[in-house]
Amino acid sequence: QVQLVESGGGLVQAGGSLRLSCTASERTFTTYAVGWFRQAPGKEREFVAAISWSRSNTNYADSVKGRFTISRDNAKNTVYLQMNSLKPEDTAVYYCRAGPSMNIMNYWGKGTLVTVSS
Repeated sequence: QVQLVESGGGLVQAGGSLRLSCTASERTFTTYAVGWFRQAPGKEREFVAAISWSRSNTNYADSVKGRFTISRDNAKNTVYLQMNSLKPEDTAVYYCRAGPSMNIMNYWGKGTLVTVSS
């Protein structure tokens, strides 16, 4: 069982930046693909970005390309989501997800709230 903990959410004005972190205590986390998903009020959870364990492969939703960057520091057992040029429509609870491949992610964190004011 992998326990994922997100942090870094908060309130920011439109155009601002935030960096989210996803950490795990288990060292197997370094061998897992990790993704970020988000769920806005009244909407379904959606994919945001993902990164392979080796950092060789990253994917982004079209809505965040050019603004968000996913990265990882395996020495710190942490995956980051750098969010720049934030928009009010980025307001959501952001969840970390991890698993043995980009297509199999079976662990979820509890989420961190990001609120972007206009």
